[in-house]
Formats: sequence, C-alpha cells, structure tokens
Amino acid sequence: RPRRCTQQRAPFLFEPFQVERLLTCAAQLRDAPHGHQRGITYRLIFALMYALGLRVGEIVRLCVKDIDLGRQYLLIRQTKFAKDRIVPFGPHVAEALQRYLQERERCNGSLHPDAPVFSVAKGGLQALGSQSISRTFQRLLPHLDLSLPAGVAPARLHCLRHSFAVATLLRWYRSGIDPNTRLIYLSTFLG
Repeated sequence: RPRRCTQQRAPFLFEPFQVERLLTCAAQLRDAPHGHQRGITYRLIFALMYALGLRVGEIVRLCVKDIDLGRQYLLIRQTKFAKDRIVPFGPHVAEALQRYLQERERCNGSLHPDAPVFSVAKGGLQALGSQSISRTFQRLLPHLDLSLPAGVAPARLHCLRHSFAVATLLRWYRSGIDPNTRLIYLSTFLG
C-alpha cells in the first residue's frame, strides 16, 4: 500500500544566527503569576532542542536524575519506540545545564532526583507540557523575522531538531568525515 504523503514542502532549517535570536527572545520572557523563571527555562529548552536534537516530548519527560554532568550525557527515557537512549553533550551544554540547575535550586530549594528539569511552576514540581513549549515557541516566531524560501514549510518547534541533524551532517561532510562512522555515537539506545 502506498504511504500517505503528509507534507509536500521541506522543513524550515534554522541558521545559527536565527537560533541565537530565538534564544535571546526566550531569555527575555517575563515571569507570570503562574510562571516563574520563564526566561532561563525556555532559553535552555530551545537551546537543547537545537544543540542536541531533542524532541519536545523528551524535554518534558527529562528529570533531574537523567542528567549526568560528570560524564556529560542525558538519559532520555521512553523516547520513540518506547526505548531509552543516552545523548552525550559537550562542555558548553554542561555549563548551561549546571547554571540552570543551580538557579532552580536557589529559587526552589534542593531538587529531588525525580523532579522535572523544566518547570515554571512555583516549587518546580510540575513539568512544562509540550503544548506550552510549542505555544511559547510560536509566540516568539514573529520576533525572529524569518523569511521562508519557496517550497519550505513554516517554522515549527520540531524544525530545531531537523536543523541540528542537517547542521551535524553538513559539518561532517565538510570535514571529510564519513557519517556512517559517527552516527553510532550520536545517541545510544539502551536495552
């Protein structure tokens, strides 16, 4: 049976300067009566989605215990196909995560290992939902002044993941690296 074609246009790919503008806009988000530390929270969410290629569902399920700053990796639980995977990160992401967690502890007290990493609720015990993250992303888009090339779909949250994948592959090709030798290290599925 032929597969149903769901999209005729290519996904929008963010350039690094556009992501930087997105992160700047996110950092300027103001707190609301039921939304504390919105700026630093959304900035890190969008940064991780772009820098590590994470899905929004993986972001919302991330718990404090899933971050290993010493070995510099995230344990992503119950991702696509109900698998767990390890996603390594470098020193810049480690520093950003450490700063964020320290700020969360400063405002909310000691973080329980099962606490969600990303919360704007007072006390930090309620995880942000994927819809809230997507809505915030959509509200920030007009501030980015993006121009869509012909045949390209409007930018959406998942485009950060696409941009990560394409940028990574292009960097490897330009460096003369065969992607087949690196893909195994990009993330490791467990059990």
